[in-house]
Amino acid sequence: MNTLRALLVSVLCLVAVAALSQQAGVPPDGAGTGRAVLLEINGPLGPATSDYVVRGIRDAEQQRAQLVIIQMDTPGGLDSAMRDIIKAILGSPVPVVTWVAPGGSRAASAGTYILYASHIAAMAPATNLGAATPVPVGGGQQPAPADPPADSGDDGADQGAGQDGSPDRPDPAPMKGGPEAKAVNDAVAYIRSLAEQRGRNADWAERAVRESASMTAERAVEENVIDLIAADMGELLRAIDGRTVSTDAGDVVIQTGGLAVERVEPDWRTELLSVITSPTVAYMLLLAGIYGLIFEGYNPGAILPGVVGAICLLLALYAFQILPVNYAGLALIVLGVLMMIGEIFVPSFGALGIGGIIAFVVGSVILMDTDVPGFGVPLALIGSIALLGGSAVMAIVWFAMRARNRPIVSGREDMIGAEAVALGDFSGTGMVRVHGELWNAHAGAPVNQGQILRVKAMHGLTLEVEPDESKEN
Repeated sequence: MNTLRALLVSVLCLVAVAALSQQAGVPPDGAGTGRAVLLEINGPLGPATSDYVVRGIRDAEQQRAQLVIIQMDTPGGLDSAMRDIIKAILGSPVPVVTWVAPGGSRAASAGTYILYASHIAAMAPATNLGAATPVPVGGGQQPAPADPPADSGDDGADQGAGQDGSPDRPDPAPMKGGPEAKAVNDAVAYIRSLAEQRGRNADWAERAVRESASMTAERAVEENVIDLIAADMGELLRAIDGRTVSTDAGDVVIQTGGLAVERVEPDWRTELLSVITSPTVAYMLLLAGIYGLIFEGYNPGAILPGVVGAICLLLALYAFQILPVNYAGLALIVLGVLMMIGEIFVPSFGALGIGGIIAFVVGSVILMDTDVPGFGVPLALIGSIALLGGSAVMAIVWFAMRARNRPIVSGREDMIGAEAVALGDFSGTGMVRVHGELWNAHAGAPVNQGQILRVKAMHGLTLEVEPDESKEN
């Protein structure tokens, strides 16, 4: 009874502590007035990044923060991750400021869409945005602009808008039909809708998609692509103070006087998701899972290979479920590994092994169904694993050929023609010694003790012997 009472008191205490913690985590009305949430995007946009940003915006709303600042430096990323972030920004009642910083950063490809979707778009000096043409799925070539400029600049130049960034170029001719054209037209409609909603330059946004145009921060302000340039956080807060923006909850006046900026670091969930959804890690988890289950199958009861293999395989399948995976490539990888393993147990003198290596390499190359930077399996890793597998296959073939050419050392074939020594005098049946073993023997002629004989046949466990004439001479 005392034990039950103590358990009940412990449970009630835990519930009370949890309730107090939850209340402490959500400030009362007006408590978050002087607080801004800072989220950081560094690198390609993936599932982990979108989860981090979306939850950060949602938490800022729940904690009644006055402002969300996204500090961004990205080469682009997955379309699904980009759209999740944009949906969170458009549906946020808290103003979202996207700031491309520090100097030298960029908001390329998907980053340009996020910048256009934000309530306030800002950039630091010596930064750039653009090159928003959607990356084709399956590694195809990007669609070329219908009317390219005669003297287009490099990536840092304002391609598609003239060397001076002027927007007076005629719009490019519409592209012909096809999957690439559909993807580009969809992207154009999407970014134009974002530009029109925020009152920004929609024509240049279209050129950024159709012609992969890029633009510097200074030119972006002049062309009404972004709202302002800020070199540091203090300058950014001063520049947006008093601005009115339209959010999902209505018009909001931003007040940054005395605003405390709180940096939100990615938690363990985001870090774990970032590791698992790395294509290289997911690729290695897949291989570890397959080999672990195969080793467990050939060594039942080992337990450890099966447990590790099952966990790795499930983690890999989870990562592939949210990554742009080509399932034909995944099937080729599995087939290649199974064929290389099969070469070990069913030697085919290289047929299975070489076929497995080819299937493995092809599957690994086409595994990731996108050319987005940061979302591919390194060719060096594929080559290293293929080289290791090829070396194992060649070693198996060498051992098989060596075993095939080696003389027989056991069995009936080895006994025929072997030398035997008579253990005593006998006529008909007696005992002989062959390879250090005692055998029953039958001879057609009388045999003397110690006489050297030769085995000419084997009948069950009885040897048919005859005198070795070469020894008698």
